[in-house]
Order: sequence, then C-alpha cells, then structure tokens
Amino acid sequence: MSIQESSALRPESIVIVDDHEAILEGTLSILQKRYPEAKFYTTQNAQAAQEKIENVEPSLVVMDLSIPSTGDEMAQTEIGILLLRGLMKAYPQLNFLVQSAHVRSLIRLKPAIESHQGGFTISDKSSSITEMLTRADWALQGLVYTPRDMRTNLEIKPEWLDMLLLAFQDGLQDKAIAGRMNVSERTVRHYWTRLQDSLEVYPEEGKNIRIQTEISARQAGLLD
Repeated sequence: MSIQESSALRPESIVIVDDHEAILEGTLSILQKRYPEAKFYTTQNAQAAQEKIENVEPSLVVMDLSIPSTGDEMAQTEIGILLLRGLMKAYPQLNFLVQSAHVRSLIRLKPAIESHQGGFTISDKSSSITEMLTRADWALQGLVYTPRDMRTNLEIKPEWLDMLLLAFQDGLQDKAIAGRMNVSERTVRHYWTRLQDSLEVYPEEGKNIRIQTEISARQAGLLD
C-alpha cells in the first residue's frame, strides 16, 4: 500500500445516512471498528444529511438511497437519487459509498458518476460485511466500483486510450502523462479509476493494479 493510500484509509470524518435506525447503528458500529480514529455523524433523512455534509465536509459519505426528504415523510429511492446528484455536483471530490437494496436505480446517475472526481463505490445491502468494508476502503482511495448492470458494454473514452499508450508504450508515469495530455495529474488518476472500473480491474492483495490493468487492456484489444 502506498503512502497516499495509507493516508486515505485514515479518514477524519464519515457521515452515514440511513433511515432505518437498526441498520444505521449496525453500519456505524462496523465502520467505527474499521476506522477508530474517525469522527462519525449519523443522519436519517436528506435534509439532515445535506446540512451535516455542508458543516462537516467529511472524508466519506456512506448512504442508502431509499430515504425520506425530512423526518416526517416516507422514504423514497428518488429522494436519495436527488440528494446524491446534488452532492456530487456540489462536492466533486467527495468520496461516496452507496449501500442500498436499490443499486440498479443508480443507472440514472451514470453520467454524473463517470464525471465525478472522488471515489464512488456501490454495495448491495445483502453483501457481506467484508465486501462492504472493501468498498469503503476503495472509495477512500478514490477508486470507482459500479455494478455489472452499469458496465454492460465496454465503454472506452479516447482520452483513456491516449493514457494507456503513454503509460504502456511510451513508459511514462502519471506526472509525465499529465504533461503530454495537458491535464492535471489528478485528472490522469481519474482516468485510471474509470478505465479500471470498465475493465473490472480492482485492487487485490499482492497484485499490482497497474500491471493488472495492462493485462486486461491487452486482452480487451486496447493495446497491441
């Protein structure tokens, strides 16, 4: 694990959004054990979540999609979608873990997710604790993980191909790639995470993710 990744896994604060009190408390307990140094804030509706995130500016937001607008209203998936869309627009570098039984509805946010600069991962509520914590770690590292339903076809953008050639044919590091492409180094890292999600390449213990990306890109015909 790099110094940057190690630092990312020590979040200063985390906001959890879920209208079911038992699930909220369970998620809080699990994450507190994972990140004992972090400050935690819990909310149960969109209005409270918006206010808390504005005040706290957290390292990570863990949220359900089916939430009420206020404490007096019924939970609706559309409310969570609207909140998430607004938060991604207002905080383009904020990290998200969406934990929901309605993850397929996120297809409506696909363009926003693709352009989001922060980490964005998705975990079904039926997933194991280990899987959920892995998704949280990935989000804090700025990585992207979306369901297979959102990756039905291999969607490769021209700038990703340019980056691949510069990295694996010219042998350039991210800083040099950024200079050649006339973009920021952060943008290059953003391209990597989106490409890796499209290729279904995610961190694995003992494996170099860039090497795995090169292998998958060659298998997909993106590199000679």
